[in-house]
Amino acid sequence: MLTACLNTGRGSHPNASGMPVHSELDSSPPSSQIPLLTYGEESSEIFADHHALIVPPFIGHGNRIHPMPYTDPSVPLQPRPMVPKKDITVYGYGSVAWKDRMEEWKKRQNDKLQVVKHEGGNDGGNFDSAELDDADLPMMDEGRQPLSRKLPIPSSKINPYRMIIILRLAILGLFFHYRLLHPVRDAYGLWLTSVICEIWFAVSWILDQFPKWYPIERETYLDRLSLRYEKEGKPSELASIDIFVSTVDPMKEPPLITANTVLSILAVDYPVDKVACYVSDDGAAMLTFEALSETSEFARKWVPFCKKFKIEPRTPEWYFSQKIDYLKHKVHPAFVRERRAIKREYEEFKIRINGLVATAQKVPEDGWTMQDGTPWPGNSVRDHPGMIQVFLGHSGVRDVEGNELPRLVYVSREKRPGFEHHKKAGAMNALIRVSAVLSNAPYLLNVDCDHYINNSKALREAMCFMMDPTSGKKVCYVQFPQRFDGIDRHDRYSNRNVVFFDINMKGLDGIQGPIYVGTGCVFRRQALYGYDAPVTKKPPGKTCNCLPKWCCCLFCCSRKNKKTKQKEKTKKFKQREASKQIHALENIEEGISESNSQMSSKVSQIKLEKKFGQSPVFVASALLENGGVPQNASPASLLREAIQVISCGYEDKTEWGKEVGWIYGSVTEDILTGFKMHCHGWRSVYCIPKRPAFKGSAPINLSDRLHQVLRWALGSVEIFLSRHCPIWYGYGGGLKWLERFSYINSVVYPWTSIPLLVYCTLPAICLLTGKFIVPEISNYASLVFMALFISIAATGILEMQWGGVGIDDWWRNEQFWVIGGVSSHLFALFQGLLKVLAGVSTSFTVTSKAADDGEFSELYLFKWTSLLIPPTTLLIINVVGVVVGISDAINNGYDSWGPLFGRLFFAFWVIIHLYPFLKGLLGKQDRMPTIILVWSILLASILTLMWVRINPFVSRDGPVLEVCGLNCDG
Repeated sequence: MLTACLNTGRGSHPNASGMPVHSELDSSPPSSQIPLLTYGEESSEIFADHHALIVPPFIGHGNRIHPMPYTDPSVPLQPRPMVPKKDITVYGYGSVAWKDRMEEWKKRQNDKLQVVKHEGGNDGGNFDSAELDDADLPMMDEGRQPLSRKLPIPSSKINPYRMIIILRLAILGLFFHYRLLHPVRDAYGLWLTSVICEIWFAVSWILDQFPKWYPIERETYLDRLSLRYEKEGKPSELASIDIFVSTVDPMKEPPLITANTVLSILAVDYPVDKVACYVSDDGAAMLTFEALSETSEFARKWVPFCKKFKIEPRTPEWYFSQKIDYLKHKVHPAFVRERRAIKREYEEFKIRINGLVATAQKVPEDGWTMQDGTPWPGNSVRDHPGMIQVFLGHSGVRDVEGNELPRLVYVSREKRPGFEHHKKAGAMNALIRVSAVLSNAPYLLNVDCDHYINNSKALREAMCFMMDPTSGKKVCYVQFPQRFDGIDRHDRYSNRNVVFFDINMKGLDGIQGPIYVGTGCVFRRQALYGYDAPVTKKPPGKTCNCLPKWCCCLFCCSRKNKKTKQKEKTKKFKQREASKQIHALENIEEGISESNSQMSSKVSQIKLEKKFGQSPVFVASALLENGGVPQNASPASLLREAIQVISCGYEDKTEWGKEVGWIYGSVTEDILTGFKMHCHGWRSVYCIPKRPAFKGSAPINLSDRLHQVLRWALGSVEIFLSRHCPIWYGYGGGLKWLERFSYINSVVYPWTSIPLLVYCTLPAICLLTGKFIVPEISNYASLVFMALFISIAATGILEMQWGGVGIDDWWRNEQFWVIGGVSSHLFALFQGLLKVLAGVSTSFTVTSKAADDGEFSELYLFKWTSLLIPPTTLLIINVVGVVVGISDAINNGYDSWGPLFGRLFFAFWVIIHLYPFLKGLLGKQDRMPTIILVWSILLASILTLMWVRINPFVSRDGPVLEVCGLNCDG
C-alpha cells in the first residue's frame, strides 16, 4: 500500500506519517494545471518540476493525522497542491527528486564503502516500494556485512554434553546420599576425611563445569574488513595499534629472543603508520638497549623482504629453522637470491647480538659507558632516571627500499629507592602513559618478549571484532590462545595447556568472554582507563500473544494509568521546583553564571587529575575515544611529557593500579585486570585463527614448570585474600553469574591442594592398616559408583569432541592437575598466607644438577627444588602400600583378595597420575625406559615376598633338625 511507503519514508521531514501538515497544504492555492500521478506510477507527460500524488480512496478510513472526508468514486479526485518552496521529497517515493536523491545516496555509499552499486530505478522511475523498504538492503554489499560471526557448537555435540552434566549432578546427589548414610564404623576418621574431600571436589567441579555450558567458536572475515576500511587511492581507515613488549633481565630473557619478537611486530601486515612498538626494559640494561639498536638496523632489510614475498612467520629465527619446502607457492624469480642474502644478514646479526651478550657477562667496575663517553643511566638497576629512545618512526629513517617503517620506542621507567614499582603491572602502566603521549592509539596489544607474532594478519583478526560497527563498542579486549614452540611431542607436563585454551576459554566466550591470560591480547584503551562499557538501549516492550487481546488491553491500560499518574505527579513537582529555580536564577547576574561554569570545569579537571595524574597532555589524551595526538605538538615537547609520566612518583594519589590500567595487588595481574573490566560491563572475545596468531616458549623441564605454576597459584591466593576476590567483589555491576563462577574457580583452585594431598594419602593408609573408606559395597552402591565413573568419562569424551582436543592432551592435563596440585599449589597456598597475613616473603631456589646437549635436553634437566618433596613422598608411600597390601593378602589367603582390589585401585589411581613426575624425577634413561624400571622394582618386591611365603626348601612341618654329634649342654 502507498501508506506503508509514506510511513516508512526516508525523507528528512519531521512528520512521522510522511504526509505534509494541514497548514502547509492550505498555504498555497490549488491549481488544476498540475498533472497527476496514477497510483504509484509516473506519467510520461509530467515535467520534472511538477509532480503530485493521488491518494486512493480506500485509505481514507485509516488512521490519519488530518482526516479526509469520504469521496464518491464517481467524483474525480482533486489534486494535492504543490508548495514550490517545500522540499519535494515529502511527497513520497514516486517523485523524480526522490529518485535523484536515492541515486546520489547510492553514489556516496559506493564511494565511502567501495561496494557494488545496486541496479534499480532505471526504468523510467518505476521504483518498487518493497525493494526500497527491504531491511536486508544494506546487507547486500560485502563491505557492509558483519566482520565476524559466532559459530555455535553443533547441537549433536552440545546437547548430549549438557544432558551428561545434568545426569552427573543427579548421580553425585545419589553418591553423597549413600556416602553420608553409610559411614564406616571401624574407620570413622578415614571415612569422614574422605567425604569432606569429595564434597570439596564436587564443588570445585561445579565451578569449573558450568562456565562451559555455552561454548562457541568465532569466524572472522578479513576481506570485509579491507572493503570497509581500506579503499584504493585513499589512506587506510584502520585504527592505530600500540604494541607493548615487556622484558626485565636480558640474562634470563635472551636479547635474541626479544629481537625476534620485535622484528615480527615491525613486519606485521598492517599499515606502517598505524603501528607503534614500545619495548619496556624494566631492568634498565644497556645490553637490551644495544640489542634494540642492532634490531632497528636489521629491520630496515628484514621488513621489506617479509612484505615483498609475504613469508610466514615473520620472525627470522623460526622462519629459517622451518623444516619445510620454502619454495612452495613462491614464483618471484628473485626470491631465492634475496632469501640467501637476508639469511646471511641475519646470521651476521646473530653474531653481533651474541657478541653483545658475551661482552655483558663481565660488568666493568665503573659501570657501562655509552659511545659518547657518558655513563649509562641504568648502571644502578634500582636507582636510575627514566629513559626513552625512539629508534624508528622519526623522519629520515626508512627501510632499504625507501619505505616508511613502524615506530620503535625503547622505554625504561624511573626507579628510586623507597618507591613501590609493582613489577610487570607497573611497567605496563608506564607504557600506557608513554604511548598515550607519543601516539595514543585507541587499541593496545601486549606480548611477552618471548611471544612473537606467528600470523602477520593477527592485528586484522582482532580489528574484525574491535571495529565491527554492530558489536565492537562493548568489546574490551580480544584474547588469542597461547601456542608454544620447542615442546616435545608427548608434552609430558602439559605445557601446551590445550584443555584450558581449547575447552574452558571457548566456554567462557559464550558467556561474557575469556579471561585475560597476560599476553597475546588486544585491548581497547578506554576500557583500560576504567570507563564503564557503553549501555545498550533496551528494545521497546512487546505485547504478549499468549492471552486474548482484551486481557492484554486491561493489563496494559491499568499499568499505563498507574505510570501516567506517577509521571504527572513527578512532573508537577518538577515544574514547581523548576519555577522556583527560575525565579531564583533571574536574580543572579550573568557574571556569576560564567564563574560557575568555570568552577565546574575546574572541578572536573581536578577529578581527572586525581584519576589519571598531573600530566595535562595525558589527561587530554584519555578523553579522546578514537585516540590521536595534537597536530601542532612538537616531538621534543611530547618526549619531555613522556619522561614526566614515567617518573616513579607519578602514580601517587591517583587511581593507577586501583581502577586504571593494569591492577596491582597480585603477581598475576592479568586475571585481576580482566576481572575489573568485566565488572564494568565490558565483554571480551576469544579469537582462534586457523594459523596461530602468537607463539612463544615454555619451560619444559619439571622444576621450571612447577615454579611457573607456583607463581600463577600464588597470584590466585593473593587475589582470594584481597578485596577484589570475585566471591564478594563486583556485585551490582555487569559481571554475569557464570562468568563469576569462572573467576571464583580461578582463585579458589589452589585451596584444592589440601584435600587433594589428603585424598592421595588415603590409599596408602588403607593398604597399611587394612581399613577402607567405604563399607562393604552393596549392589546399589556398585551401580552408583559405576554410574559416577561412566559419567566422568563421558563428560571428558564429549568435551574432547566439541573442543577438538586429543585424548593424549586431555590425559596429560589430568595428570598434571594432580602433580601441580600436591606440589606447586600447596606451596603457593602457604606462601600466600604467610605473605598476606604475616607479611613474610619466601622464595624457592632452583639449582641445576645435570644436563646434556641432545634434542629437548632441557626436558631431562634435573633441578632440585623443595617443590619435589610432596609428590615424591606420595609416590613412595603408595608404592610401599601396594607392596604391603599384596604381601598381606598372600599371607592371609584367598579371602583377603576381594577387599584388597578396591584399595589397590585407589593406590594405582594415584601412582598413574604421578607417573610423569616420576619420569622427570628419574631423568633420562639411555638404556632402560622408566616404565620398565618402575615395574621391575615393583614386581621384584612382590615376588620376593611371595618367595618368602612359599619357599620350597622349607618343609611345611618346620625345619628338619639333624643331630650334629656335639654336646651343646656341656
